[in-house]
Amino acid sequence: MVDGGRAVGTARAAHATRGPSVPAPAPAPAYDDLPFTDIDVARNGKDEKRARDMTADDAPHATHSSHAPHVTPWPTARAVAAAAAGALPAEDRTLGDALGQVLAEPLVALTDLPSFDTSAMDGWAVSGPGPWKLPPPGTQDVLAGRPGARPLRDGRAVRIATGAPIPPGATAVLRSEHGEVTVQGELLASRHVSHGQDIRPRGGECRQGDELAPVGTLVTPALLGLAAAAGYDALAVVRRPRVDVLVLGDELLREGLPEGGLIRDALGPMLGPWLRALGAEPGEALYLGDEGGALREALAASTADVVVTTGGTASGPVDHVHPTLRGLGAELLVDGVAVRPGHPMLLARLGPGRHVVGLPGNPLAAVAGLLTLAEPLLRALTGRAAGAAARAVRAVLAEAVSGHPVDTRLVPVEYEGAGRVRPLRFHGPAMLRGLAAGDGLAVVPGGGAGRGAEVTVLGLP
Repeated sequence: MVDGGRAVGTARAAHATRGPSVPAPAPAPAYDDLPFTDIDVARNGKDEKRARDMTADDAPHATHSSHAPHVTPWPTARAVAAAAAGALPAEDRTLGDALGQVLAEPLVALTDLPSFDTSAMDGWAVSGPGPWKLPPPGTQDVLAGRPGARPLRDGRAVRIATGAPIPPGATAVLRSEHGEVTVQGELLASRHVSHGQDIRPRGGECRQGDELAPVGTLVTPALLGLAAAAGYDALAVVRRPRVDVLVLGDELLREGLPEGGLIRDALGPMLGPWLRALGAEPGEALYLGDEGGALREALAASTADVVVTTGGTASGPVDHVHPTLRGLGAELLVDGVAVRPGHPMLLARLGPGRHVVGLPGNPLAAVAGLLTLAEPLLRALTGRAAGAAARAVRAVLAEAVSGHPVDTRLVPVEYEGAGRVRPLRFHGPAMLRGLAAGDGLAVVPGGGAGRGAEVTVLGLP
């Protein structure tokens, strides 16, 4: 099931209205006027399942928590997930293939940087005070990549290019814009030239053996450039966690428009790229429907470090995740989290080095589960420093946000500048519109947060 994590593209359908008779849309409701639940619960099991998934995550104005006693507080759940595993073994990757992984060994300079005295500017290498005598044009120019420049005697100068080695005896570099050549072949300076001016001395950035980055550093494009300059062709990095994605639910369509009571699957196309952004190597999503035997077979057969499931984490007649995990002898580390949306999520250990993250089936609720449990678990497996993958920051709310009386609430927000964020509409557990328009998810404590309150904002890929 793991195929190197091909990113699944998304398609957007644009619907245009035609003709002057089309009525203008009604104004959008105020942020906290948007209802959390507004469906009729049908009698058959499948409709009950869909209704429960849409409503169970949110009842923000209830006077009590509906959680069982074992439900884990949101901060505790993240801490448990972060402590559930250690970093995976190291592997060697070429520089072109190490981006986004984490150093398993310190990055130590293999050479001085720069490795010789170089010119910082185009101009002239000069020796001693001016004016300076120049050789015939083009006869002794010092160019980058051409070592062996002749030594300069006092009172002499030679043309030099940026990055070229400084000739022995040179005391400074005179920039092109600061020099003038006379008809007699002398170089004059339009301003004072100090000793060592515009010369990059050998070892000015680092000396051979200096530690440039410690273990656990994320490999960024800039770090790749530094590693190359320091002499590396490959890096020892922590192996990416392999992740299998199992999408559950008979009601899901993989293409086309929703019809006949079926809905488009939003999680299959979204989870792979999101997991890759968190440092994992996801396989292509596997669709299993609501069949317990298929789920058990897929979990038993998986060799991935982490299996992510979507849907089926509640306790309805077609929710098979819990009984399947019990049948496989899995250890439940987190079974429900006090967070809205997404509280029926779970984290389980299938065996040594094998974990299952069970996400709710609703899209925003699933993202809440991804950032609550999968992100800290993957951060631990990839060897990233605490908080590095989540990119959490503190910000001030531009508007008040209502909350559940007890549970943490995760609300899509957008940045306004000056450290302020504004909550977005379309924040229900089945909605992605607010998330797609947002810059992060604000962590709102139980009871809500008023305008001007400082909250943590979890960054999005």
